Amino acid sequence: MPVLGTPAAPTPREVKALSDIDDGEGMRFYSSGIHLYRNNPAKKGQDPAMVIREALARALVPYYPLAGRLREEAGRKLVVECAGQGVMFAEADADLTADDFGDVQSPPFPCFERFILESTTVAGVEPVVGRPLLYIQVTRLRCGGFIFGQRFCHCVVDAPGGMQFEKAVCELARGAAAPSVSPSWGREMFMARDPPRPSYPHLEYREPAGGADRLLATPPEDMVRVPFFFGPREIAGLRQHAPASVRGACSRFELVAACCWRSRTAALGYVPGEEVRLSFIVNARGRADVPLPEGFYGNAFAYSVAATTAGELCGGDLGYALGLVKKAKSAVTYEYLQSVADLMVVAGRPLFALSRTYIVSDVSHAGFKSVDFGWGEAVYGGPAKGGEGPLLGVTNYFSRSKNGKGEQSVVVPICLPKVAMDKFQLEVQGRTAAFS
Repeated sequence: MPVLGTPAAPTPREVKALSDIDDGEGMRFYSSGIHLYRNNPAKKGQDPAMVIREALARALVPYYPLAGRLREEAGRKLVVECAGQGVMFAEADADLTADDFGDVQSPPFPCFERFILESTTVAGVEPVVGRPLLYIQVTRLRCGGFIFGQRFCHCVVDAPGGMQFEKAVCELARGAAAPSVSPSWGREMFMARDPPRPSYPHLEYREPAGGADRLLATPPEDMVRVPFFFGPREIAGLRQHAPASVRGACSRFELVAACCWRSRTAALGYVPGEEVRLSFIVNARGRADVPLPEGFYGNAFAYSVAATTAGELCGGDLGYALGLVKKAKSAVTYEYLQSVADLMVVAGRPLFALSRTYIVSDVSHAGFKSVDFGWGEAVYGGPAKGGEGPLLGVTNYFSRSKNGKGEQSVVVPICLPKVAMDKFQLEVQGRTAAFS
């Protein structure tokens, strides 16, 4: 039975405003993650659920807003009522071993529904206002290992912010007196200006001309999911297909994103004149022009968009797609983030566009596997589900894993209709094949 886990000590009673980037419509959901751990003989006799629950209570003292509740004010503005209300915590047991899950390399995690704690939905939608901001379930396995499943309200943390909190719990679980990084709220830096003045077109929030995307109407049962591994050979092949002028200056993300966008567009058979887009997350952390305070755990990213027509994208070489990706990536500055915050206020905090849009997020540097509660590194650490609902087939997480040869690779779990998947595979093979 789920219970409320509250801070281990008294915390401030106050109201804290989210930033105007935090509370956009696209952030109003729960992001799910799973970590799978093997048995550690050194931990014999210790209950991971109890260890994590106690560490969680201590971590919620400095991170007390996570124990609060969202409230919506005028203009759909979200604030956190901080009163130590608590997060949801559950423990369970499963007659399974860590080996029963096989070699999981990418989401979705097998039978993830059993290992994450869901909240109730209203008309098929899971509200975030007035609900706990964090749901945690610890499932003990027969082998002595366990599964840590968490669901964060994305309004309050992004992936690096969530990882910062989880690592604080880990440090406390391993015996630290306090987290090594002190949290900082700092949301004022991403508030809209007065008056708001969006200074970019922000295609990411405007649907492309030409009507709805037929992919969005494809029933889930008609979709198939296949993980594609871009190892050293595939990355080398992509570099060969890139123009010599940029070949050495392209990151693995840029190469893989350009390849998947072009291949996916060709596979889906869009009309040549239809506008197609690649939308991807650009993290603002670590950038000199974005003055983030140390310990910031809110949303610090923006969606940037590369746009063209299906005919131009598929008719051009890989270099054409690469150029669009690199240009969009460089567009995200602090001014751009301020413009996003302004747009949220002016346009009523809209959802990002979905039609003929391929949305990607690189979580390969998030450090999911490094979440160590004292039982060692996770066997699997990453998103629980991947895309679902209207985002099924639209979104992709790029992560790092080993391919069948044991080589470090970028893994992309593609979800498409069956016929399109066959075409996608042929397209990727053509783009990654090395020149003879």
